[in-house]
Amino acid sequence: MLINDYPRSFPIKKAEEECSGVKTFLIDAEVDISPGQFVMVWIPGYDEKPFAVTSTKKGIAITVKKYGEFTEKLFSLKKGDLLGVRGPYGKGFSFGNVKKACIVSGGIGIAALIRLAEWLHAAGSQVDFACGFKCSEEILFKKRLEKISKMHIATDDGSCGIKGYCTQLLENLLAKKKYDMLYCCGPEGMMKAVLRLCNKHNVQAQFAVERYMKCGIGICGHCALDDKLCCVDGPVFSREQLNKFREFGKVWHEKTGKKAKV
Repeated sequence: MLINDYPRSFPIKKAEEECSGVKTFLIDAEVDISPGQFVMVWIPGYDEKPFAVTSTKKGIAITVKKYGEFTEKLFSLKKGDLLGVRGPYGKGFSFGNVKKACIVSGGIGIAALIRLAEWLHAAGSQVDFACGFKCSEEILFKKRLEKISKMHIATDDGSCGIKGYCTQLLENLLAKKKYDMLYCCGPEGMMKAVLRLCNKHNVQAQFAVERYMKCGIGICGHCALDDKLCCVDGPVFSREQLNKFREFGKVWHEKTGKKAKV
């Protein structure tokens, strides 16, 4: 088991390219982590960032989009290099007796939802998975998801599925079907649009909110969302909670701590 309070170092077992600019790193560690929770991953002597776990088979896997200095450094690492890992942290998804579920993801947000889809399928739930990507070359986990869900795809350029956004897919689905629960992760502007659709159709929903995070344990305050902290009170919040937040979809905290528009 991992120890929450400080990172332990583990070797990278495999670094595999999923598509251009996205890699999955398999780390030789074990952790009992629920979908929606996260781990903090540390590059010794460099920095530390939060990541969803996309698999717990033969270790833990994180799927990473290259964006910024930390991920540039991470992409330069290879098999055998060490990464520090601590966690799991945060509040994950709840699914109880969900017979019909809809999962909505935008871009790399799918990383926080892939294991949830597998858990729901294993529990006997019917799963519609609506996901949006820029183009067909950036679609992640397609083969894996097609085995456990009915996959609906939108791409910005129309190279796969419909030309448009995952919110358009969702609007079509909600017009035809009723779900016990909807789950969502992606850019905050996208999730704000999904929240509006859930309110319109009165669908219960849970959202994994991604905000800038330094500590993961409620100390730094960078991941604040109104009076809550995404690292300890979230990252998963209910539709009812998000409806009460003034900052959701509007403002967030930058690396410096300064507030900026989403």
